[in-house]
Amino acid sequence: MSQDELAAWLRLALTPGVGNGAARRLLARFGQPGAIFSQSTAALHSCVHASQAAQLHQHPPGWDTALDTAWTWLQNAGAAEAEGCGRALIPLGDPRYPPALLQIEDPPLMLYALGPAAWLAQPVPLLDSRCALAIVGSRNPTAQGSENARSFAQTLARQGWCVVSGLALGVDGAAHQGALESAPQALPSAVRPCTVAVVGTGIDRVYPRSHQALAHAIVRQGFILSEYPLGTPPLAANFPKRNRLIAGLSAGTLVVEAAVASGSLITARLAAEQGREVFAIPGSIHAPQAKGCHTLLREGAKLVESVQDILEELPAARQALDRLTQAASTPTPTSASPAAASAAATVPPSPSTAAEHPVLAALGFDPMGLDQLQGRTGWNTAALQGWLLEQELDGQVARLPGGLFQRLVRS
Repeated sequence: MSQDELAAWLRLALTPGVGNGAARRLLARFGQPGAIFSQSTAALHSCVHASQAAQLHQHPPGWDTALDTAWTWLQNAGAAEAEGCGRALIPLGDPRYPPALLQIEDPPLMLYALGPAAWLAQPVPLLDSRCALAIVGSRNPTAQGSENARSFAQTLARQGWCVVSGLALGVDGAAHQGALESAPQALPSAVRPCTVAVVGTGIDRVYPRSHQALAHAIVRQGFILSEYPLGTPPLAANFPKRNRLIAGLSAGTLVVEAAVASGSLITARLAAEQGREVFAIPGSIHAPQAKGCHTLLREGAKLVESVQDILEELPAARQALDRLTQAASTPTPTSASPAAASAAATVPPSPSTAAEHPVLAALGFDPMGLDQLQGRTGWNTAALQGWLLEQELDGQVARLPGGLFQRLVRS
């Protein structure tokens, strides 16, 4: 993209009152953005309102600064490429633009992208959305919720799926991390990313700051995408809006944990509106983080206990993955027998009850207070506290706010 082309795209994107829909009508009528601004008011009025036509004949506020910032950002990609990471600005019509986003109600005019330089240089879509699953959920999940997100993402990525999420705290971060853990075992890197993060800020910012290292890892094995101009701060209104892209980039959306008033439910409902599948993991009837999932299940979401439950609902994705596997030059886990694939897809496994510790059996899988557990087991306080500490250090039990304990299931 030349500087003049970049200037025209940014001018169209930043013109007040001209949203993505009006911009698409203008592009369909006049071609490239540069041709739009040379049209007469009457010609523009054939596509947009008079007020919008008038705005298009003026330079939008902050346009010069935005152009300098974006051009400098793109020109400085060389330093990042030395480490294998690249930068790109991908407008509508670019062969790298994900086709699935064209099917949603409000596709973004442009996408800012960070990822492997070799992938960004290829004139092919960044992502095959038939083989991508969104995993979203609470920013304050239970320990088991975080583990479920990580293990589901790990198993999916190992089988060649791309995990899409939003880089937020909690479930999002656990999902990205799980996918990255399986990246070396996934399909060859030339085929597809293992995870994609869609952020609600400018792509030159990492939010939350605590995910700096995670973001750096993602751009080596996948992509970070944003529709917002460089420098955009973390504004509350932008995060629900970006959720349509998380849903739109994926064949389905899995909600791991979510309160009733949760952005994850927005993503799930957008997915349903876009004709995508919606999945939810059930939880304890006493856990606030499970209320949103239970709401989705009542509304018709697919109840999920294992990755196999997801695969059964997305046969087209399995076919696409099989084709990718056949085209790959090296063997991959997806070439395993159906029985082995099914066994690998079960997450989390059922705990063995044959040698189950009696206190673990009493604890069950719902959060429980010390007094209640003591009443079930008959253990004295000191002995029970000591045993719980040992299990916590061993990763078998998590200590929750409010003096509660929860048993963990790990894959």
